Amino acid sequence: MNRLAGATSPYLRQHADNPVHWQEWGAEALAEAAQRDVPILLSIGYASCHWCHVMAHESFEDAATAELMNAGFVCVKVDREERPDLDAVYMNATVAMTGQGGWPMTCFLTPDGAPFYCGTYYPKQPRGGMPSFTQLLSAITDTWRNRRADVDQAAEQVTEALRAQATGLPDAEFAVVPDLLDTAVRAIAADEDREHGGFGGAPKFPPSATLEGLLRHWERTGDQAVFDLVERTAEAMARGGIYDQLRGGFSRYSVDAGWLIPHFEKMLYDNALLLRAYAHLARRSPAMPLESLPHRVTRETVEFLLADLGTADGAFASGLDADTQLEPGGPGVEGATYVWTPSELIGDLGPLDGVWAAEAFGVTTGGNFEQGTSVLTRRSDPVDAEQSTRFDRLRTRMLELRAQRPQPARDDKAVTAWNGMAITALAEAGAALEEPSWVAAAVRCARFLLDVHLVDGRLRRASLDGVAGTPPGVLEDYAWLTTGLLALYQATGEADWLAAAQVLLDSAIEHFADPERPGSWFDTADDAETLVARPRDPVDGATPSGTSALAEALLTAAAVADPERAVRYRELADHTLGRGAVLLARAPRSAGHWLAVAEASVRGPIQVAIAATEKSSAATELLAAARTWSPGGSLVLAGPPDTAPLLADRPLVNGGPAAYVCRGSVCDLPVTDPTALTDALRPKPVSK
Repeated sequence: MNRLAGATSPYLRQHADNPVHWQEWGAEALAEAAQRDVPILLSIGYASCHWCHVMAHESFEDAATAELMNAGFVCVKVDREERPDLDAVYMNATVAMTGQGGWPMTCFLTPDGAPFYCGTYYPKQPRGGMPSFTQLLSAITDTWRNRRADVDQAAEQVTEALRAQATGLPDAEFAVVPDLLDTAVRAIAADEDREHGGFGGAPKFPPSATLEGLLRHWERTGDQAVFDLVERTAEAMARGGIYDQLRGGFSRYSVDAGWLIPHFEKMLYDNALLLRAYAHLARRSPAMPLESLPHRVTRETVEFLLADLGTADGAFASGLDADTQLEPGGPGVEGATYVWTPSELIGDLGPLDGVWAAEAFGVTTGGNFEQGTSVLTRRSDPVDAEQSTRFDRLRTRMLELRAQRPQPARDDKAVTAWNGMAITALAEAGAALEEPSWVAAAVRCARFLLDVHLVDGRLRRASLDGVAGTPPGVLEDYAWLTTGLLALYQATGEADWLAAAQVLLDSAIEHFADPERPGSWFDTADDAETLVARPRDPVDGATPSGTSALAEALLTAAAVADPERAVRYRELADHTLGRGAVLLARAPRSAGHWLAVAEASVRGPIQVAIAATEKSSAATELLAAARTWSPGGSLVLAGPPDTAPLLADRPLVNGGPAAYVCRGSVCDLPVTDPTALTDALRPKPVSK
């Protein structure tokens, strides 16, 4: 029988009506496989995955295929977002066996969980040199029954390789110094696609963490070429089809090099990380008569997060599906919600507005997508207030019309780490751009996570409908929620956020550290389920690695914590960055978040403490200047003298508010004038 109806993962629930006897990963599944003496068929995917839906529709909903699966295997379904530990282990096995990975992931395991054959999507019928899924099932069953020695040998070899890969980064080979970061940035810049923006070719993923790192590098060095690179990439993405020109929000990636045709799923983590980068860029963009592109994208991305991914509890859902189901029970159609034709626009908006909108959004007769449809782009902005008013009116109307179409499904699962990213971005953007409602949204989300996801002092990975799931939190969950709470501490000045952050960080140190290698971290806790290998992957991917994320949490906490904790946090941050330096030296494109944290580290990080006993206009102006001009990764806190570690021994000046700028343990003289504070913080070239 299928046992997924009670799962806390929407992805698993999508398969609850399959004729396959799916069950969740756990000791019961492994024991059943041992008792029946059959392999485990492990299928890993996620709710927004297009090809996961295709394989489900072709194979898992087919009675004949399900019969083969049920007879020969214990069938286990896993949501990669809910169990990143399982996903990491078996993705490494898949890459080792096939040279590539992806979802859906299809792995065949021995009853003790050792993989002996792995792949990704398998079609219902043979094509392109690929066997059909049923052919594969028959071959695996035959091998299991008649060549068990081969199975055992393959499982042993793969398991040994997985354990060897999990050794972590070597001891520090490179020092985290400006020269290392300068070299890393030059290597990243050399890979820029100068024609289309971004890096490399198709498919092209938003380099969110790398953009944040490059902005911080420019703020340290004043290298205009680096800033120009960030602007080119940010503008190219925001004008292409990967960005939703009506609603805001970014799709997961572009299938082409020019950011034109998206893979239509929208993930919380992409939009939270990109919000952080665009809000940072907005702070560095000049004021304009009309809203600048970085400001607009920042505002629209926040609106998308709140309206489309916000849950009733104040958290944020994981993402929107790549597909739209046009008919109940029918297959999903990718992009159906989002694309347009000129005739649709003319019919809905009238001939004059329809033609104008088609030109404004790049909708052509031939189309740029499938069946003559067009993904919307925005290659230019209105040039005056009249055009802007017309554009906004038509955009609003088109969004109303689009809302009447079938909509992609939403994965309502709230993942701790991704919500921590959203808290960080909303708190930083709201404070810097003077949008208190954004900070308030971050506060609501943080309170929900602390109330629901923190169970008996330990984090859970995710929740659904306000109920925490059973999978435990992994390293990135602790790291990003800590960083989000520290951002809220700075945005609100409320000490409770600092206290909660320190508790989480201390727990992460206790349960995820490698006791034999300072600065090396596992992705799963010391008391988590024992898998064939204990995963730890320090390389940044679509999201920062748990290790680089923890490096930021440690570095930030060290600047605001009480002295005893601060020393411990800073030592661990330095050890962690010391290990990460090898990635900056040898694979900087895979170390975007490492770069961002390292840039903050080599500057101190910068701390701005504003001593003020009341919210006077003078204090408000100093705080605004600090939040606007402090480089990324800086610490900014305002409050009465001696009420927090960062405000200790920072008195008022002549009875009025004063700003203290420190770089590490070296501090400038206090300033009372916002202009002087701005001058101290504004990016300026550094002589080499």
